[in-house]
Amino acid sequence: MTALERKYTLLATDNAPGQEGRQKTVDLAAVMRGDPLPGRPVDFSHGDVDAFTPTPGALEAFVAGVHAGAHQAYTEYRGKQSLRALLAPRLAAFTGAPVAADDGLILTPGSQGALFLAVAACAGAGDKVAIVQPDYFANRKLVQFLDAQVLPVRLNYLAVSEHAGLDLTQLEDAFKAGARLFVFSNPNNPTGVVYSPSEISRIASLAKQYGATVIVDQLYSRLLYTGQTYTHLRADANAPDNLITVMGPSKTESLSGYRLGVAFGSPHLIDRMEKLQAIVSLRAPGYCQAVFQTWFAEPAGWLAERITLHQRIRDALLAELRAVLGMQVRTPQAGSYLFVQLPAMAVAPQTFVALLRQQAAVTVTPGAEFGPHTCDSFRLNFSQDHAGAVAAVQRICAMVARYRA
Repeated sequence: MTALERKYTLLATDNAPGQEGRQKTVDLAAVMRGDPLPGRPVDFSHGDVDAFTPTPGALEAFVAGVHAGAHQAYTEYRGKQSLRALLAPRLAAFTGAPVAADDGLILTPGSQGALFLAVAACAGAGDKVAIVQPDYFANRKLVQFLDAQVLPVRLNYLAVSEHAGLDLTQLEDAFKAGARLFVFSNPNNPTGVVYSPSEISRIASLAKQYGATVIVDQLYSRLLYTGQTYTHLRADANAPDNLITVMGPSKTESLSGYRLGVAFGSPHLIDRMEKLQAIVSLRAPGYCQAVFQTWFAEPAGWLAERITLHQRIRDALLAELRAVLGMQVRTPQAGSYLFVQLPAMAVAPQTFVALLRQQAAVTVTPGAEFGPHTCDSFRLNFSQDHAGAVAAVQRICAMVARYRA
């Protein structure tokens, strides 16, 4: 296998949301136990934008963007200036630190696009990059694709409750070993834990001490559950000089189909990101950019209601999962993910995930996607129809009982 072929092998997409239909059918007859479980198919690999519809006014803003024609279709590469001017104070108010509309903010094709541009702007061949494990799978894949080296930092999320569980000693060791970029998500994807103020403060001070750049993915930072507070890294008194924050309206707001994201922070890094975007995708989808007008401008009570509905589903699913002896899952403090650790099983975790699809009509994301230490886990996105999600998790529990060691 050539080096180029290996790079693309590492970008495996078999377990990515929406890719399930492209997966090869595995013959599981030799290990299969029992009959299929009846029930409506549920795909927990991504949120259901039918169960949780886009924010009010999104479609109308999009249509208005279409009618604006070329004026809206062909914006600056970093996004339409008037929209950046609109968003900058909203993002500043939310994160607690100024956002420069002209040179410190870029609109991107989804937060995934923002993440790619940010990592590519900060890492090159041979560079060392500190990556949390478990964390969003694209972080590791992007670093590897850019021929940079991953220095893992463990998140001991099941061992603590008052913190996210980041091993700060390992983070400092990574910086000492030469890492000059740290990439992490807060809230963490896949576990839903939120970094404590002391953890954020320590991350900031370590990055500052070692001259490291930090990219923080805050995609779910609006979807905070009862009693939960959030600390924005960029608002810390010791925030690193080189910092990019990634956000977007795709998840909490159910606007995934519009492919909208933002990145804001250090102007010289934003400038690099725009230059790369100019040759990758030109700009965020022009007509869709108009939908940004609705972000942080939802009707009164809309966000609170959405959080309440998600919390009810979260709690119902946790009750089902924790009724199974040996199943471990930490209560998510934010976001819409549950990261479930399986008990000892008679089949490999990857095989169990395939059995879930074939016998229970339930799709989940294997834990191996998020790091080598979580192969015995799986992730599910509970932004779903409430009753359907509960029924699907009941089938998961029945399958665990069927296949446990």
